[in-house]
Amino acid sequence: MADILYLSSRVISQLATDGAGGHHGAQLDLVANMTTELASLVSRLEQAVIRLEKAGGPGTANRVAQGSAPSSSQDCNNVESAPAIGPWGEESSTPYIVAWDDMMNGPFKNFMDKSKLIGGEVETIAKLVQGCFLTQRAYLICATKSNKPNEADLPKILEPTGKKIQAVVEFRESNRSSRYFNHLSAVSEAIPALSWVTVEPAPSPFVKEMGDAGIFYTNRILKEYKDKDKSHVSWTQDWIGIFKEMQSYVKQYHTTGVAWNPKGGRALDNMKGAPPAPAGGPPPPPPGCPRPAISKKPTVDTSALFSDLNKGASVTSGLKKVTSDMQTHKNPSLREGPKPSVKQSSPAVPTRSSPVKQTAPVKPPRFELEGRKWFVEYQKNNRNIIIDDTSMDQTVYIFKCEGTVVQVKGKLNSIILDSCKKTSLVFDNLVSALEIVNCQSAEVQVTGRLPSCSIEKTDGCQLYLSKDSVGLEVVTSKSTTMNLLIPKDDGQFEELPIPEQFKTQIKGGKLETLATEIAG
Repeated sequence: MADILYLSSRVISQLATDGAGGHHGAQLDLVANMTTELASLVSRLEQAVIRLEKAGGPGTANRVAQGSAPSSSQDCNNVESAPAIGPWGEESSTPYIVAWDDMMNGPFKNFMDKSKLIGGEVETIAKLVQGCFLTQRAYLICATKSNKPNEADLPKILEPTGKKIQAVVEFRESNRSSRYFNHLSAVSEAIPALSWVTVEPAPSPFVKEMGDAGIFYTNRILKEYKDKDKSHVSWTQDWIGIFKEMQSYVKQYHTTGVAWNPKGGRALDNMKGAPPAPAGGPPPPPPGCPRPAISKKPTVDTSALFSDLNKGASVTSGLKKVTSDMQTHKNPSLREGPKPSVKQSSPAVPTRSSPVKQTAPVKPPRFELEGRKWFVEYQKNNRNIIIDDTSMDQTVYIFKCEGTVVQVKGKLNSIILDSCKKTSLVFDNLVSALEIVNCQSAEVQVTGRLPSCSIEKTDGCQLYLSKDSVGLEVVTSKSTTMNLLIPKDDGQFEELPIPEQFKTQIKGGKLETLATEIAG
């Protein structure tokens, strides 16, 4: 404040001197320079006040403004009567909470802004994601005040986060017909990364693994909107950036697991819920329907019934014998015996009430390079497709082919095999990954290097590897009859089935999943 007053006096005195001499140019330059210095000092002062508020509560800022800042940490403790509440919840000066808020104010805020710009289901699921992150922040706030919970308390503390994550997954599943389904899937596949708080002793790689789980769908978004709407491209980059930032955050502040406070209290007692998300989400469900009125039926006098039952065997003496002409049948025509079959002269003509089943129109085959992407689509029984004019920045997209063989030469970025039947693919080298989606009886052979492969919703896949690709990483989902064929020294291949059956157990409040073999 003294610096500001000093600069103000300099401005006034200099203006008076220059005004008398008529140096208008020097006067304007001096005013501009002084204004810049004043703005810089005010900004520094505001930052100092914010830091004091975090350390000592709102009362500290008032005392600073009055010129009587606390003289010791004891004064700060006396001033703070309740924790300060910021935009993301309870304020804290703990370094890993400050770093979390920086992430929320950076990549996460950009993601929320882009989601609002796109609107629709994307904006709705973004608000659900915001609830997940706020709940995780409340969990971390609890960790600053608590010692590590025991196995009995841990599931109760994790329950709010689990419910928020499940809400995101269920929203995606209930909106499969949405035109933004790829956006919803990219979010749903990656959001389990928030479960890193249960992973020990190295949670950072888990964040990367879960964040990468949505890459399949983010690639689809980039492919669809690259030349149409850049806001979707930015949205994708921001979503991926969140998990890159989170991985660095976890690696720095929670290297071997959540950093609990050894001197803190019981976590279950310190756990508080996350603040409510901003308004604008789905409306609350309507109130329950009123209970239906219960009608009173007239009571039946059963005394006569019990009186007849007490007669014993004589109760049936008044019944008549049933003869053949009195019997009925629900289908009397069956009594008439079999009839000779009559050949129909012509099939029934469909009427307006019985619609005729229509087959989808057959689309023409496509094989061309568009930009940096090769398209091989709707090919049938074509076994001579060769792509040889390739480069590292190109990709290949093979779609709706049947009984086809595609050969790709050279080194490319990636290949996608989508919705194909009895299709074979042979290629040399890939920089990124091979993706096999919604295929039947696919055969793939790599002659060079393949770093990773993902197989999703596929029934039958034979993947022949080269010696350079033995270190391949395979991610599978909802697929069956998958085999890796590893080359042997004698030139033959050893067939190794990829597990399809798993066993999951709960041990120490955590899930442990192991692959199992089907007996027999």
